[in-house]
Amino acid sequence: MTERTERIISLSHPASGSLESGPTITLAEHVRSAVEQYFLQINGHPASNLYTFVIGEVEKPLIETVLKYAGHNQTKASRMLGISRSTLRKKISHYGLE
Repeated sequence: MTERTERIISLSHPASGSLESGPTITLAEHVRSAVEQYFLQINGHPASNLYTFVIGEVEKPLIETVLKYAGHNQTKASRMLGISRSTLRKKISHYGLE
Protein backbone atom coordinates (compact mmCIF):
# COMPACT_ATOMS: atom_id res chain seq x y z
CA MET A 1 0.00 0.00 0.00
CA THR A 2 1.36 3.42 -0.87
CA GLU A 3 1.82 6.11 1.76
CA ARG A 4 -0.82 8.24 0.00
CA THR A 5 -3.33 5.38 0.01
CA GLU A 6 -2.62 4.65 3.65
CA ARG A 7 -3.21 8.31 4.53
CA ILE A 8 -6.47 8.32 2.59
CA ILE A 9 -7.84 5.31 4.46
CA SER A 10 -6.46 6.44 7.81
CA LEU A 11 -8.90 7.96 10.21
CA SER A 12 -8.32 10.09 13.26
CA HIS A 13 -8.99 8.37 16.55
CA PRO A 14 -12.59 9.10 17.62
CA ALA A 15 -11.35 10.40 20.99
CA SER A 16 -9.57 13.25 19.24
CA GLY A 17 -12.93 14.73 18.19
CA SER A 18 -11.54 15.84 14.85
CA LEU A 19 -10.64 14.27 11.54
CA GLU A 20 -7.84 16.82 11.05
CA SER A 21 -5.74 16.19 14.13
CA GLY A 22 -4.79 13.46 16.54
CA PRO A 23 -3.32 10.03 16.07
CA THR A 24 -4.41 8.22 12.93
CA ILE A 25 -5.78 4.71 12.94
CA THR A 26 -6.01 2.81 9.68
CA LEU A 27 -9.21 1.18 8.54
CA ALA A 28 -7.52 -2.20 9.04
CA GLU A 29 -6.79 -1.29 12.66
CA HIS A 30 -10.43 -0.29 13.20
CA VAL A 31 -11.57 -3.64 11.80
CA ARG A 32 -9.03 -5.55 13.92
CA SER A 33 -10.17 -3.72 17.04
CA ALA A 34 -13.85 -4.36 16.28
CA VAL A 35 -13.25 -8.09 15.73
CA GLU A 36 -11.26 -8.30 18.96
CA GLN A 37 -14.12 -6.57 20.80
CA TYR A 38 -16.54 -9.06 19.23
CA PHE A 39 -14.50 -11.95 20.60
CA LEU A 40 -14.51 -10.36 24.04
CA GLN A 41 -18.28 -9.93 23.88
CA ILE A 42 -19.00 -13.55 22.94
CA ASN A 43 -16.96 -14.51 25.99
CA GLY A 44 -15.46 -17.76 24.72
CA HIS A 45 -18.56 -18.98 22.89
CA PRO A 46 -17.85 -20.38 19.43
CA ALA A 47 -18.01 -17.93 16.54
CA SER A 48 -19.51 -18.97 13.23
CA ASN A 49 -19.95 -17.29 9.85
CA LEU A 50 -17.59 -14.55 11.00
CA TYR A 51 -16.44 -13.69 7.48
CA THR A 52 -20.01 -13.14 6.25
CA PHE A 53 -20.84 -11.17 9.40
CA VAL A 54 -17.84 -8.83 9.10
CA ILE A 55 -18.20 -8.29 5.35
CA GLY A 56 -21.89 -7.47 5.83
CA GLU A 57 -21.08 -5.03 8.61
CA VAL A 58 -18.48 -3.25 6.47
CA GLU A 59 -20.05 -3.52 3.02
CA LYS A 60 -23.45 -1.99 3.78
CA PRO A 61 -22.16 1.28 5.28
CA LEU A 62 -19.49 1.43 2.56
CA ILE A 63 -22.14 1.26 -0.16
CA GLU A 64 -24.42 3.71 1.68
CA THR A 65 -21.61 6.23 2.09
CA VAL A 66 -20.34 5.94 -1.49
CA LEU A 67 -23.87 6.28 -2.88
CA LYS A 68 -24.38 9.41 -0.80
CA TYR A 69 -21.01 10.83 -1.91
CA ALA A 70 -21.89 10.04 -5.54
CA GLY A 71 -25.24 11.82 -5.24
CA HIS A 72 -26.99 8.42 -5.52
CA ASN A 73 -25.65 8.08 -9.06
CA GLN A 74 -25.18 4.32 -9.32
CA THR A 75 -22.87 4.49 -12.31
CA LYS A 76 -20.54 6.89 -10.53
CA ALA A 77 -20.76 4.87 -7.28
CA SER A 78 -19.99 1.58 -9.03
CA ARG A 79 -16.92 3.14 -10.64
CA MET A 80 -15.76 4.46 -7.27
CA LEU A 81 -16.23 1.01 -5.72
CA GLY A 82 -14.59 -0.79 -8.64
CA ILE A 83 -17.59 -3.04 -9.24
CA SER A 84 -20.09 -3.27 -12.07
CA ARG A 85 -23.35 -1.35 -11.87
CA SER A 86 -25.30 -4.62 -11.91
CA THR A 87 -23.29 -5.91 -8.94
CA LEU A 88 -23.97 -2.65 -7.13
CA ARG A 89 -27.70 -2.98 -7.88
CA LYS A 90 -27.69 -6.51 -6.43
CA LYS A 91 -25.96 -5.28 -3.29
CA ILE A 92 -28.36 -2.34 -2.96
CA SER A 93 -31.23 -4.79 -3.15
CA HIS A 94 -29.55 -7.28 -0.78
CA TYR A 95 -29.06 -4.62 1.91
CA GLY A 96 -32.46 -2.98 1.33
CA LEU A 97 -30.94 0.36 0.34
CA GLU A 98 -33.52 1.11 -2.35
